Amino acid sequence: MNIIWARSIVSLVLLALVCAAIAAFAGVKAALVFGAIALVAQSLFSTYHTERLWQLLDAPVYGQVPSAPGVWGEIYYRLHKLAKRWHAQVRQVEQQHSRFIQAIQASPNGVVMLDDHDQIEWCNAIAEQHFGLDAKRDLRQHVTHIVRHPDFVRYVNSHRYDETLVMRGMGEKRQNTLSVQVFPYGENRKLVLSDDITELERTDSMRRDFVANVSHELKTPLTVLSGFLETLREIPLEEDDRARYLELMEQQAARMRHIVDDLLVLAKLEGDIKSPGEQAIDMGAVLRHLQDDAMTLSAGRHKLAFDVEETLTVTGVETEILSALGNLVTNAVRYTPDGGSIKVEWRLFGDRAAFSVSDTGFGIPAADIPRLTERFYRVDRSRSRDTGGTGLGLAIVKHVLQRHDALLDVKSEEGRGSTFTVRFPPQRSVRRQTIHA
Repeated sequence: MNIIWARSIVSLVLLALVCAAIAAFAGVKAALVFGAIALVAQSLFSTYHTERLWQLLDAPVYGQVPSAPGVWGEIYYRLHKLAKRWHAQVRQVEQQHSRFIQAIQASPNGVVMLDDHDQIEWCNAIAEQHFGLDAKRDLRQHVTHIVRHPDFVRYVNSHRYDETLVMRGMGEKRQNTLSVQVFPYGENRKLVLSDDITELERTDSMRRDFVANVSHELKTPLTVLSGFLETLREIPLEEDDRARYLELMEQQAARMRHIVDDLLVLAKLEGDIKSPGEQAIDMGAVLRHLQDDAMTLSAGRHKLAFDVEETLTVTGVETEILSALGNLVTNAVRYTPDGGSIKVEWRLFGDRAAFSVSDTGFGIPAADIPRLTERFYRVDRSRSRDTGGTGLGLAIVKHVLQRHDALLDVKSEEGRGSTFTVRFPPQRSVRRQTIHA
C-alpha cells in the first residue's frame, strides 16, 4: 500500500509541475484548462478501472493478470496473486473434503450425520442400504420420521447412547440385523454409526446350536453307558445278559468315538488353509475301497452297481476325497431299505469329472435339502440314530469339496430315492494317460 500511495503522490506532483510549466509559457488560463482536462481524464480512467475491478471481484479470472498502466496495474497484479492463493486454498479444501467423503463411502459401516434438530445432513451409501434412506430425498428430514423402527425412535429420543442398539428386521428384505450407536459431537450434532451383524448373529447361532447338538449327541451314549455300568455293578446278571450289556456298551462307546473322530476331521479341514495341491489321486484304488466298504456295510441286503471310467482321475488330497465320497456311499447304504438298489458312477461329463451315488431309499423332503450339509442336521433323527450316523458326514463332504473347488448337487424325491452328484472343476479333472505323458 505504501508503494501505491507513493505512486499516487508522484503522479499528482508531476501533474502540478506540468501545469506550472504550462502556466509559465502559455499563461494561467491554458494551465487551468490543461489541469481540468487532466483531472477529468484521470477521473474517467479511475472510474473505468474501478468498474473493471468490481467485475473482477464478482467473477475473478485466475488464469491471467488484467493489464493496466500505473497504480491500477499494481492493484490488478496484487489482487490476482491474492485470488490465485485463495483459489488454491479452496481447491485444497475441496480435495480434502472429497477424499473424506470417499473414505466414509468406502467404510463398511453406515454413517448418518444429524444436525442439532436430529435432521439428516448427510449419509453414506451403506447407511442408505441399512435404513432405506435416500441421501438427496431425505436431506433435512427428521431421522425418526424416516427410520420409524420403534426401538430406534426410543433410542434416539432417550439421549442415552452409552450402549449399542440392536435392530432386527432391517434391510430391503427385512431380514438383516443392525448394530447401531449414536455419538454426539460438535454443537448438539450426532453421528449415527450402523453395522450389519446378520452374519455374525447367524454364526453365533450356529455355534450355540453346534455346542447344544454335540452335548446332546454325546449325552445319549454316555447316559446309556452310565446306566449299564450301574446295572453291572449293582445287579447280579447271567452271563448272556452281561455279554449283551457289554456289547451295547461297546456300540455306544464306538458311536462316541465316531462323533469325536468326525469332529476332529472337521476341525482339521476348517483349520487347514493350504491348497490341496495338484497331486494326482489313484481313483481306481479309491473306488475299489468304496466298493468294498459298501459291500461290507450292505452285507448282501442291497443291489450294488459300480460304473467306473478307469482312466479318469482328479488332483488333490486322496484321504480327503476318500472321506467325502465314502460318506456319500455309506449314507446311501444306510438310508436305503433292504432290497433297494444303489448305483455309483464315476464319469466325465463335459470337461468335469463327476461322481454320483443314486439310491432307491426314503428320499429327502425338498425343504430339507438346503440344510443337509449343516452339522448334526438330520431329516429324521430317530432313523439316523438307528442307522448309526453321526450327523457330521455331509458337513465333512461340504468342506472337502470346497477345498477342492468341487460342487455338490442333490436331487431327491420322498419315497423314491436320492442322487448325490459331485462335480470337480476342469482344472482338477484329468485322464490317467495325460499324467503319464
